[in-house]
Amino acid sequence: MDFLLSVYSLLVGYIVPFLIVLTLVVFVHEMGHYLVGRWCGIGIVTFSVGFGPELVGFNDRHGTRWKISAIPLGGYVKFFGDENAASAPDFEGVEAMSEEDRARTFMGSNVWKRVATVAAGPIANFILAILIFAVMFSLYGKPVADPVIADIQTGSAAEEAGLLPGDIIIAIDGTPVPTFEDVRRYVSPRPEVPIVVTIERGGDSLEIPLVPRRSEIEDQFGNKLEVGLIGVSTNPDTGNFRTLDLNPAQALLEGVNSSWYIVSRTVGYVGNIIVGREKPDQLGGPIRIAQMSGQVATLGPGALLQLAAVLSVSIGFLNLLPIPVLDGGHLVFYAAEIVRGRPVGEQTQEIAFKIGLSLVLMLMLFVTWIDISRWIG
Repeated sequence: MDFLLSVYSLLVGYIVPFLIVLTLVVFVHEMGHYLVGRWCGIGIVTFSVGFGPELVGFNDRHGTRWKISAIPLGGYVKFFGDENAASAPDFEGVEAMSEEDRARTFMGSNVWKRVATVAAGPIANFILAILIFAVMFSLYGKPVADPVIADIQTGSAAEEAGLLPGDIIIAIDGTPVPTFEDVRRYVSPRPEVPIVVTIERGGDSLEIPLVPRRSEIEDQFGNKLEVGLIGVSTNPDTGNFRTLDLNPAQALLEGVNSSWYIVSRTVGYVGNIIVGREKPDQLGGPIRIAQMSGQVATLGPGALLQLAAVLSVSIGFLNLLPIPVLDGGHLVFYAAEIVRGRPVGEQTQEIAFKIGLSLVLMLMLFVTWIDISRWIG
């Protein structure tokens, strides 16, 4: 009985929320490819949520097979003339087609149609995230706090630099920080990176250099994170907490800003890993996403929807990386085709696809190893 309860808890608490979030994000991504491909007159053989053996599916009146597959860790649209789910072109098959059929293949379409169709997947992910954030801001407003320092941690970088309670943070490194959240967002990804904090004190403007400390914090679920901290905080007693009511246009703009922050934070984190400033232990794969989905689901549907928005931005960004088999790799080939005036050679593409697939598989194994290490640690 205990075993069955454990299985039920795992299924309802983690797997179901994970599948809801991932399926939404994957479906929207692939729908972007599908809609623009259809609009461009490209034939579509398969629309699959998941990989591997088909669990359930049907054929529509256009001849497309819509299906849900056994491995729910992605999805694909297979265009007419593709050799496989990774959109590797079937050169021999396309060559043997009639001119009419060849015009309906992805490979035989105008390069700009291929660019639009491939780019539509990541763009759809960004649009989904922006809309989710915009809806949440429209419904609940935007909670903000002015960047007024209420408390300073003893022994912190802020105390050593001479910051005082009552100081108002105006800018950091010349970048305006109108809210306390803007301060956190700027400082958090910069542990041990010198910054200059501009404050207002008694009507005077002062520039104070300091270095955020690398600190380990825990979120509300007990997950440990390494961030940069300067040791300042605010509190409701200062009277600067409020919720801004946003009209649809403002909410949409905040949705764009929230999505852009995720992209910039991701780029900054990866860049810090490359230069050795950050450890890759904050990366996450399917296990990590499932864990986060279960944790966030306890906060309600709205929180789970916001996680879907974050994941949607991440998947959209990941797919734009210039790695063959990913959308970004295809776009690199099309850019080369536009510059050269002819497609990249068959052998070059085949080799590149094999290398790209190897890189993606190694990345998946790496993040899964991090997930497992974090789980058993």
